[in-house]
Amino acid sequence: MKRIITVVALLLSVAVVAACAPEVGSDAWCTAMENKPKGDWSGNEAKDYAKHCVFK
Repeated sequence: MKRIITVVALLLSVAVVAACAPEVGSDAWCTAMENKPKGDWSGNEAKDYAKHCVFK
């Protein structure tokens, strides 16, 4: 029973953290990407940044 509670708590924690990420293209997301090192960007992040933050 203790293991089940631990697993459920872990899954809920992951869901809460994932829900806190700003929506792609929002001002908060653009600011977060500007603060993230360019070498850490994925190809999709670079494309989305250019589409939503540079060429608005």
